[in-house]
Amino acid sequence: MNRNLLTKKITREKINKFIAKHKSDKLTLDLGCSNKPNYKGFFPNRIGLDIKSGEGIDVVADAHNLPFENEKFDIILCTEVLEHLHSPHIAVSEMKRVLKKGGLLILTTRFIFPIHDAPNDYYRFTKYGLKYLFNDWEIIELIEETNTKDTIAVLLQRIGYQTKMIFNLFNKFLIFLFAKILYYSPNIIKKEFGDIGKNINENNIMTSGYYIVCKKK
Repeated sequence: MNRNLLTKKITREKINKFIAKHKSDKLTLDLGCSNKPNYKGFFPNRIGLDIKSGEGIDVVADAHNLPFENEKFDIILCTEVLEHLHSPHIAVSEMKRVLKKGGLLILTTRFIFPIHDAPNDYYRFTKYGLKYLFNDWEIIELIEETNTKDTIAVLLQRIGYQTKMIFNLFNKFLIFLFAKILYYSPNIIKKEFGDIGKNINENNIMTSGYYIVCKKK
């Protein structure tokens, strides 16, 4: 089996499809864009911002104190950043300040996921936490990245990416192979609940992350 196909990230493929769905030529702030794919193909009129300099970064600044005037941007793209912000409520307030009225925030973040980019990894968000954090925005879309079964496949991949093992290559091959088999296998879960007593119906109690699109009121 092709090694690149075996180790291809489940989450990255899903994020790219989500971002592509919302592509635009409007003025876009790509917030926290370091170590990410370059989304300029989807957002050609893009300004890249990160806390440290690097490829594709136009402005070096802190997301908690954005160096832009009020209502500058039509769109803010914030992928895989929210969990790395020590005070996310302050950063969200700053995003709202620099976004035009009616402008869109396109954001992805983690829920069931290992520590990554340590030590700057602070939070995990449920959909209810995101609804609270963006309660003064108009939430247009809030979706799970993966279902419960596929989340287990994502976690297996991350174990493969982020560990060293005995008989390392052999065991890594087995883990990546099992992750892909699980991912492409039928979903055996019929119903899920938001409590152990099975009183509250819930969808996808385990998801690797959430995608949210919000409009500034």
